[in-house]
Amino acid sequence: MLLRIFLNKKLKVPAAERGRYFEVYNMKRVSAEEYKKRIDLIRKEMSGADIDFYYVPDGDFHMSEYVSDFFKGREYLSGFDGSNGQMVITADEALLWTDGRYFLQAAEQLEGTGIILMKMGEPGVKKIPEFLISEMPEGQTLGFDGRVVPYSFYEQISETLDKKNVKIICDIDLVGNVWNDRPSLPSGKAWILDDKYSGNTVSERLVMVREKLEKDNCDALILSALDETAWLFGFRGEDVEYNPVTLSFAYISMDEALLFMDDDKACDIKDALEKSGVTVKKYDEIFSYLKNNSEGKKILIDCDFASTSLINSLSNTCEKVNKNTPVRELKACKTGAEIENERSAHISDGVAVTRILHDIKMLSGSEELKAGNVTELDIAEKLLSYRKEAEDFIEESFAPIIATGAHGAIIHYEPTPETNTVIKEGDMVLLDTGGQYLRGTTDITRTVIIGKPTDKMKKYYTAVLKGNIALSEAVFREGTSGKSLDIYARKPLWEIGIDYNHGTGHGVGFLLNVHEGPQSISVNAPKAYPFMPGMITSDEPGVYIEGEFGIRTENMTVCVEKNVTEFGKFLGFDVLTLVPYDRDLIDCSMLDEEEIRVIDSYHEKVYQKLAPFFDEKTALWLKDITRPLIDLTAKI
Repeated sequence: MLLRIFLNKKLKVPAAERGRYFEVYNMKRVSAEEYKKRIDLIRKEMSGADIDFYYVPDGDFHMSEYVSDFFKGREYLSGFDGSNGQMVITADEALLWTDGRYFLQAAEQLEGTGIILMKMGEPGVKKIPEFLISEMPEGQTLGFDGRVVPYSFYEQISETLDKKNVKIICDIDLVGNVWNDRPSLPSGKAWILDDKYSGNTVSERLVMVREKLEKDNCDALILSALDETAWLFGFRGEDVEYNPVTLSFAYISMDEALLFMDDDKACDIKDALEKSGVTVKKYDEIFSYLKNNSEGKKILIDCDFASTSLINSLSNTCEKVNKNTPVRELKACKTGAEIENERSAHISDGVAVTRILHDIKMLSGSEELKAGNVTELDIAEKLLSYRKEAEDFIEESFAPIIATGAHGAIIHYEPTPETNTVIKEGDMVLLDTGGQYLRGTTDITRTVIIGKPTDKMKKYYTAVLKGNIALSEAVFREGTSGKSLDIYARKPLWEIGIDYNHGTGHGVGFLLNVHEGPQSISVNAPKAYPFMPGMITSDEPGVYIEGEFGIRTENMTVCVEKNVTEFGKFLGFDVLTLVPYDRDLIDCSMLDEEEIRVIDSYHEKVYQKLAPFFDEKTALWLKDITRPLIDLTAKI
């Protein structure tokens, strides 16, 4: 009987229904000429305000990575919709900076707009602060909206530009002046997350924060990052698609805990928070409160997440202590309850992802595939329908990356109706997706082949898998950072002369942002933050061959204590993700005995955990693809 899973149109899930709460605003792509006109409108505004250089960042009032539609000014001006992109506009040029994840995507989306792509990290490409310092002539004026620019950026440029007699206007929103149909600010409500998921209470978290404040000899703490206020006060929200957070600030002293959030957002959490000693004030009151209550105080604040406008509201007599907030560090080390809930969530998520992998593998030779009836969006929507079968599923944790063939080489490719591609025999399909459950956040990537792979596909897939395994099996001394661990994942790729242009791992929140710090696994990490037990981090090496295919294998891991000797405490990783690898893409001649043992052990665990949730036929398929690799190694 031929597979019919993708032809049931009732399974289609429209974009507006992808989250339980979030209302999607669709940013319409327009012609390259229209983007040129929008840049010209900005230049007219610049001329009227006597501004020579105008900076357009990609964040919101809280320096969030993913933002609500109100803040997508850079996308409105350029058409580039990646999560990292910043612009500088002058009288003659418009330039856009982005990182290696988005080089191919940005090149495509900027084509014809006249906007110059600045490839961050590439030889000869200056960072934006360096660019402004070197390129702005003396006596000119730089403008930006200080509400969406981190104070750390302002600090980097202000002193040097001042010496060049460059004036900085940091309270002007030119994008808002030209964006006539700009979406409104988000209006979602916050809701309380039951303590059984977090494993501690608001009162207990406040005690931990105040203990760290006292240790730093600080009078108070200001929180601007949205996931930090959500974690500390035990709520989640609806203001940013994929990230369950709410627009808010916080101020914590030894005798006060203030949450700044609009009444219509806080109505369902206010009573519970007040019982924990938290006072809720209006969102915009943060600026006047700081102006009137910061004089002579020593206040801890992370200037990477605090806006220029927020810092400028502090008294001149206030001493700023700029460092990671204690919340950022406490949040990163998950509680025992959070880790166990994550393990449970990964079973549900593993079931959903493994089901879609089964469906994709069964497409080989089918009439549906031959007729061109299966597309990238079909797979994305079907996978979402599987995830929705979990009772506590809320929404996806980021826009699904379902990439077939050459699309796989675009590292953060997201299929749209305009780019949606038919899946074909012989294609590799890369699936990087995740879910938000009450039990936690997931992020998983698998690459599978439909039909028979080429030798090149197998070679590169196996090299990526070797890198993934090497990192997950690493044992390292306490105090080691991700800068040192990155080499584990890259070494098998470097040995065959290939590499990838993104970090190897990022922290993952608990029912919060899919990307969180302070830890990361990357040689380019801005700060070398040591790993600690309880940190949940991704492990995701890859290979991207432009015009051909992309391969990525990603597992989520939790940092655990391995052993203690006279030389100190040693740590390692425990893999949380439960999804099989593609047996058809593994070249066992490239694996050593230990790597084979690790794969076989992992596959045995996947089968034991997931098989009870499948029908008999699918369970037999899972048993077959997770059997020991001995039959493959026998061919070596």
